[in-house]
Amino acid sequence: MKVLNPLKAPFGKGKFSRVKNVTYRQWEDAFEVEFDDGLSFLEPHGTIRKANKIAPKAVVERVALDEELRHGFLVRYENGQIAEVSWSFIRELPPGK
Repeated sequence: MKVLNPLKAPFGKGKFSRVKNVTYRQWEDAFEVEFDDGLSFLEPHGTIRKANKIAPKAVVERVALDEELRHGFLVRYENGQIAEVSWSFIRELPPGK
């Protein structure tokens, strides 16, 4: 699944906004990430798996928002792996090669 979102900024040009809430939508296999400025993104789970080198069969156990700084969130899997996701991963396009 390839998601093209016109609201994402080019790499390095994104405007910081604290993460307000994050939820895992199992039926869509995606994470809904809300920001303080009102924007909300649906990030496919596959992109987070690929970026963090998570096993394909790993099952999401828990999603935890960084409560202190609110600059990202952690995804914990049943097999013990952890994916770290920053605000810029959600709001910016990947860097060019």
